[in-house]
Amino acid sequence: MFKQFGDMAKMVKAAPGLIDSANALAAQSEAYRQQMDIQAVQAMTAQPAAGNLDPIAGVDLDRYARIVKGIAAFGYDETQLPTVAAMFGIGATEWAEAQAGWGARIQADRGVGRRFNEIYAVV
Repeated sequence: MFKQFGDMAKMVKAAPGLIDSANALAAQSEAYRQQMDIQAVQAMTAQPAAGNLDPIAGVDLDRYARIVKGIAAFGYDETQLPTVAAMFGIGATEWAEAQAGWGARIQADRGVGRRFNEIYAVV
């Protein structure tokens, strides 16, 4: 019984620290959520930088999105991208340049990524 009282005393002593830790974690969680909300709004409203929607190797963003989505007919086999590009009149060399370029732009510019997602969703 005395051991239980001792354990209870230790728990009561530790409680303020545990509460402080829990409060700190809650504050960190809220700050993270707010940051994610800000990033989500930025992603939904971002505009492409000047020139970032210009075609790459003759492939504009609309055609790029159509080609990328076109591999659905091939079970999303990415090795079929040059085949789909050829159906759109794009040669293998041009496609390789366009694919690398658009991928880089989409990663670097939230506005281009947002526009790509909008096109991809409706083609």
